[in-house]
Amino acid sequence: MEDLTSKTVAVFSRSFTVPGFAETLPAGEYEIETEVASPPDRQDPAAWKASVLVKLHPRASHPGLARTLTLSLADLDQARARDKLTGKALSDFFLEEMLADPMVQLVMQADGVTEAHLRHLYSGSGTPDPNLAAPSSKTTARGARDEESIRTAESEGMPSRPDAPPPLRTGPAAGKT
Repeated sequence: MEDLTSKTVAVFSRSFTVPGFAETLPAGEYEIETEVASPPDRQDPAAWKASVLVKLHPRASHPGLARTLTLSLADLDQARARDKLTGKALSDFFLEEMLADPMVQLVMQADGVTEAHLRHLYSGSGTPDPNLAAPSSKTTARGARDEESIRTAESEGMPSRPDAPPPLRTGPAAGKT
């Protein structure tokens, strides 16, 4: 039978807290066990939520007592993100991760967007900086040109529309053939 848990170590450089646990945990290494799949004896596998088991450090008052804490994967990820932030806002952490992504760098280069412009955009100041005005997107302009070319190609070979609708005939001449 295959192992349904994954073991790893999480390192916290600062003390941290997690929701639903009234204790501040000290900085250091924590052994983590993650269930990678729903347990086979689970009645409703679709309702299963990923969780982790964190092996806590023993308290000074009870050095031989082994303790564990079960939390959601999201709570652990949020605690780790806050630890990496060292006081920064979560949006700053997101921005740094985004700017480190090579694919994002390529899209920025293709669109002519600078890192300074994105930092200003995510700064939350809400005021546009004329010195950092991003050039109009090359991909947007190219998209409009491509769309017009597609429309022209689709219309090729179709009869042209008359500029004005033909006059309506009324009166006795309308019934003659």
